[in-house]
Amino acid sequence: MRLLIVEDDAMLADGLARSLRQAGCAVDSVDSAERALLAVQHEVFDLVILDVGLPGVDGFEWLGRLRRAERYVPVIVVTARDAVTDRVRGLDLGADDYLVKPFAFEELEARVRALIRRGRTPTTPRLTYGALALDRVAREAHVHGEALELTAREWALMEYGGVGGRRA
Repeated sequence: MRLLIVEDDAMLADGLARSLRQAGCAVDSVDSAERALLAVQHEVFDLVILDVGLPGVDGFEWLGRLRRAERYVPVIVVTARDAVTDRVRGLDLGADDYLVKPFAFEELEARVRALIRRGRTPTTPRLTYGALALDRVAREAHVHGEALELTAREWALMEYGGVGGRRA
């Protein structure tokens, strides 16, 4: 799992990064929304941990921009803003989860694992890898447009593997 932490508090960002690395994640960290935007444009992340109170562009604005750009990456908002209106705003802007500071690292790690698990299920019914295409709704597989006859086990393996993780 490759994670991006967007947090301007250097001590907190470092603590989060260390904890998540010990849990087996690859972690990058940036201290502003501007740097986070560059990071997601040039790299692929499995999940973003986003603070709201960032210098310049705040986390809510960044999240809105990310979702309008139609770049999907799961986002956990981690912030001291605990008002119901803030939580609702974050979730309505597209956050997948919202965690209020202070929090237990174990809880954050569990939320990260849960979102990554959910993210492994493709959100689109059609998956492709080169000439191979799977239609998850029709439960059909094709190579160069020709139907493949798959056993139930073969189908499950193809679907689970996400055909190389590429989505059409």
